[in-house]
Amino acid sequence: MKYLLNTLLWLFCILSVAALISCNGNNSVPSKELINQIDLKRGNVISCGSPDKQFGSVDFEMTCNEKAKKDFNLAIELLHSFEYDESEKVFAKVIDETPECAMAYWGVAMCNFHPLWTPPTEAELQKGSKAIGIANTISKKSERESAYINAIATFYQDWNKTDHHTRCINYEKAMEKIHTAYPDDKEAAIFYALSLDASANPNDKTYINQKKAGSILNALYPSEPNHPGIIHYIIHTYDYPGLAELALPAARKYAAVAPNSAHALHMPSHTFTRLGLWDECIKSNLASVASAKCYAEQSGIKGHWDEELHGMDYLMYSYLQKGENKLANEQLKYLETIHEVHPANFKVAYAFAAIPARFLLENKNWYRAATLQMAPANFSWLQFPWQESIIHFTRLLGAAHLGNIKNANIELEKLKLLHDTLEQQKDEYKSQQVAIQIKTGEAWIQFAKEKTTVALNLMKLAADMEDGTEKHPVTPGEVLPARELLGDMLLQINQYENALLAYEAVLQKCPNRFNSLYGAGLAAEKSEQKQKAVFYFKQLLTISDTLKSDRPELAATRNFLAMH
Repeated sequence: MKYLLNTLLWLFCILSVAALISCNGNNSVPSKELINQIDLKRGNVISCGSPDKQFGSVDFEMTCNEKAKKDFNLAIELLHSFEYDESEKVFAKVIDETPECAMAYWGVAMCNFHPLWTPPTEAELQKGSKAIGIANTISKKSERESAYINAIATFYQDWNKTDHHTRCINYEKAMEKIHTAYPDDKEAAIFYALSLDASANPNDKTYINQKKAGSILNALYPSEPNHPGIIHYIIHTYDYPGLAELALPAARKYAAVAPNSAHALHMPSHTFTRLGLWDECIKSNLASVASAKCYAEQSGIKGHWDEELHGMDYLMYSYLQKGENKLANEQLKYLETIHEVHPANFKVAYAFAAIPARFLLENKNWYRAATLQMAPANFSWLQFPWQESIIHFTRLLGAAHLGNIKNANIELEKLKLLHDTLEQQKDEYKSQQVAIQIKTGEAWIQFAKEKTTVALNLMKLAADMEDGTEKHPVTPGEVLPARELLGDMLLQINQYENALLAYEAVLQKCPNRFNSLYGAGLAAEKSEQKQKAVFYFKQLLTISDTLKSDRPELAATRNFLAMH
């Protein structure tokens, strides 16, 4: 029934556009009535930072008049930093002043795509489809511009019956053709690189798409060092273990290229997190959160903006890796005062679930973990089964570590229901993430029952499953790495050498993680590998250089090093 209604609505939109064009009688200048049907975002660009509104530098060739060019370039600069609402406002201004500018409608469709975030909503898909429908009716456009418009049209085509990933692949193939046909078009190359990242298979450990995108972007970077898209997409392209080092120069520059973008202030922390550079990550997200608060105030948002909570999740993660429990707890307490966020989307749900879960699980506070509540209670959790699973996973681990097998099993059953929901939604990635949680939960329940061999086998399976996938771009990392939990289990049964191997594997993927450094040091000490123990304990103190931390692991580390 829902599919039928969507199809009818889509057909109605197309027929409405066609009818209005016919009535207008001039397919080069769409009517105001037709433009109003798109329901464009309008208004002044909201900018927090320097007064001259620095968003980088773009020079996009187009056939619209010179009057529109400056605004069009600003819209592209905003688009490249994923400032989608602000970008759409500028494209709307171009449309209002130059309604025959076909590429401005293309820009609106691009603003509602957001390829590396959660898929567009139904309303966004309808808006993008309408914009492309109008763009295709405008005769005054170059062959190159028609190619751009037709490329994004492949993403919106049959959106109500073709899955998001398939449509991303269709868009990537179309952008490849443009890049081949216009090899000197830098924007075509940049958008093609982005499309490669968007269509990449999350289970592909060869990173074939990402490496191809990286070669394109790196070739452009020397001649365009202030282009926000090039520098931004380099960071996304290499946001993977073993590749992140390649993005470090870009990460350390992006905030200076587009200081008025909250996302540009935050994005470098993806690289800093991958490399365990916690001080730089904290600095990046403090700036991003401040900018997001400013944006919410200036735009009149009732409550908070989603970018603020996104930055807070990365702050919580970084503070915990430095052993800064006091500062981490301040983030938690502040989160508890937040009851309304706009838009209430995928990353907001993730932050609401992950921030408290991280604080309790990283500190092994099993009592509070076992009773963690979903907050805020009025949030639409039913729309976000993967994020809800984080709460149940936290409760399960808490209950299992306390030996409360009954409650642990209750949470396990809830995880299975959420997994079934994601399976029905054909969301393969998120259902796999919950499947990993289920295996991990089963492992610790069996461990609580003293069925050690079964528990270890399940935990190894969970760790292997997690190694076979990647973290989602929305998160700085898993709430607890499965292989780190395997190390914890091995440590508890005195398999110190195997525990050391598990922690070392985590540190290869996630450098400078507090619990894996301490676990590796402890396992090395217990297995009488004193040199390795000294190495890992020294490394722990290097990243956790505060004397104010209340983490007991740091006191134990200092005692060990004082004796050795």
